[in-house]
Amino acid sequence: MRKHIFIVDDDLDHAESLAEILELQGHDVELAQSGESAIARFAEKDFDLVFMDVKLPVMNGVETFFAFRRLRPQAHVFMMTGYSVEQLVAEAIDNGALGVLYKPFSANDLLDAVAQVEPRGRILVADDNAILIDQVAPILSAAGYAVEIAHNSLDQLDCDQLSEIDCMIVDMDRSLLRGMELCVDFKDRLPSLPKLLILGSENDEKAAQFSLLTQGILIKPFDPQTLLHTLDHLLHPQEATPNAGSRALA
Repeated sequence: MRKHIFIVDDDLDHAESLAEILELQGHDVELAQSGESAIARFAEKDFDLVFMDVKLPVMNGVETFFAFRRLRPQAHVFMMTGYSVEQLVAEAIDNGALGVLYKPFSANDLLDAVAQVEPRGRILVADDNAILIDQVAPILSAAGYAVEIAHNSLDQLDCDQLSEIDCMIVDMDRSLLRGMELCVDFKDRLPSLPKLLILGSENDEKAAQFSLLTQGILIKPFDPQTLLHTLDHLLHPQEATPNAGSRALA
């Protein structure tokens, strides 16, 4: 699975070398050279994996790591260092960093680290309700899902992007219609289509009608466990357990 990877390192040559290796493996890579700029970008995008240098200017890598964890408690972060900073590294590891790569490290070491991290699935949330998105995205991230957000439109999605999505969670508006159109447009070019999960309202006749054409419906408001159970039911049926609160339709 292609991963979205974030490299935070003030040594641009080193960061670009890592990015080249990862991109040759088909991954998407973004770079940041300071803790402050990295935090700003991390607040906007949910990356599958982060490689964080310990020795950053102003705000060091461990401080930046803690800021990442406050934004997304389940963030997957490997620390990198070429210095003897065992106390800082130990502090990061004790608080959830996945490991440390000591510079210089090999391409195989880098790719082995990438292979350790597999998201539970990639979810696209399409809704113009920013409050709902802010509530749903952290729940999904904490459960191990990689989350993409479409605030206004699905029109910019292409076939390659859609092929990475396991489930689209769409509100009962034109996002749903556009999501279904995309699946129809690309069905002959994709090995499998993403699941479609509707967010609807109680007594919404349109939601009931469309639920027959999709894989499930969640009635708003819903609790976090209902959302996660519904996704487990759709994407990991072998692991799903009964939940009376779920409104998913198989």
